[in-house]
Amino acid sequence: MHIQFFGAARTVTGSKHLITTEKGTKILLDCGLFQGIQTDEFNQEFGFKPSDIDYVILSHAHIDHSGLLPRLVRKGYKGPIYCTSATADLCRIMLLDSAHIQEKDLERINKRRLRQGRPLLEELYNAQDAENTMALLQSVAYGQPFHLGDNAEITVVLTDAAHLLGSAAVHLTIPDKGTFKQLTFTGDIGRPEDRILRKPDIFPQADIIICESTYGDRLHEKEIDMHAHLLEVVKATCVEQGGKLIIPAFAIDRTQELIYALDQLSSSGLLPRIPVYIDSPLAIRATQVMKEHDECFNPEILDYIEKDGDAFAFPNLKYISAVEQSMALNDSREPCIIISASGMAEAGRIKHHIKNNVGDVRSTILLVGYASPNTLAGALKRGDKQVNIFGETFDVKCKVSVMDSFSGHGDYNEMLRFLSCQTPSRVKKVFLVHGEYETQVVFKQKLEAVGFKDITIPALYQNIEC
Repeated sequence: MHIQFFGAARTVTGSKHLITTEKGTKILLDCGLFQGIQTDEFNQEFGFKPSDIDYVILSHAHIDHSGLLPRLVRKGYKGPIYCTSATADLCRIMLLDSAHIQEKDLERINKRRLRQGRPLLEELYNAQDAENTMALLQSVAYGQPFHLGDNAEITVVLTDAAHLLGSAAVHLTIPDKGTFKQLTFTGDIGRPEDRILRKPDIFPQADIIICESTYGDRLHEKEIDMHAHLLEVVKATCVEQGGKLIIPAFAIDRTQELIYALDQLSSSGLLPRIPVYIDSPLAIRATQVMKEHDECFNPEILDYIEKDGDAFAFPNLKYISAVEQSMALNDSREPCIIISASGMAEAGRIKHHIKNNVGDVRSTILLVGYASPNTLAGALKRGDKQVNIFGETFDVKCKVSVMDSFSGHGDYNEMLRFLSCQTPSRVKKVFLVHGEYETQVVFKQKLEAVGFKDITIPALYQNIEC
């Protein structure tokens, strides 16, 4: 058996890991879009022939894990795409949204390449490619073993990873050299105390683990009172300074966590009576999908919903779909809260809101999730004094605040807790993916300290026999 790493190798984006069994069966784990600057070429070519892939198994719906599925289909893949029911429902809205973004971004990218005298790029995919992809989605339940097509020898089980609605760790039993090998792909590892989702499931003993490592070198700050912190930022920005609070947030989970937190503040009478705008058509649709999958919710929010009626609706909360309404927010001078996608501020309406407020000393940009260093959110989080938005340079005069307590990625203690169901001496190989290299080196040492051995940090395109 071989594993080759075509994305999320010494970086946190573009998740793609190709398993080739001794019989030649090819299983692709995730098919994510590379996000950030200078990633156009990475998304154009896979490094393998899509029509050669037999099966795709998707850990969750985030675009850096699912966003190249329509291109895979466009280039010849015709097999099934296995995932949970919630992931399938999210992909049906996210991939169409991504297709529209691709179509809009292509014109801008090719204008830049034309000025630079570089070859123009073809579109990655369009809405029809996304529709064709949806026809291949096959929903499977957590904890229910299934076989890959007619090949009854390969068994798959998905367990809850608690990172995103419907997110899963993938466990494969693969025949190899006269025996069976147990391979686990963690996907992205969530947090045991998520405000909306259930705790991560324990999972079967593995021989090989492909493990994410996003926060492998850090601990999340202890949030003594998250609601108090959020309320403090709201009051300081919108009440005392009369500015706008701009929050880049992933349309799924982070946005709903923010709405839920603000709903709780509103229900308790603490939230100032200022407008709160959810300016993201995708987030609006995602919120509805989330309401339809409360089987993924933890007991605390289920109890709150029973008492409150709805965790995602309160006075002064306004959901915005129309472009004209979004543009009007940029012209308005009223203090308000604007929550908009994307979380890394690389696409969507949030870039316009940041552009229009980054130079306003009264306003605050609040970062509530992971931000890759080469993204706009990453530059703001790093404290850059100037940022590039739509090809223009802007001085950062607004306040930039960070609340790591909203992150959906487990820190190194939480990832070690996730892996604690394993007997380290029985794990033959560990591959660290989905992390910056320096972070992975630190996490490797932490894994070794608890008994894991033979830990590899694969490079992009590296092909390893297991």
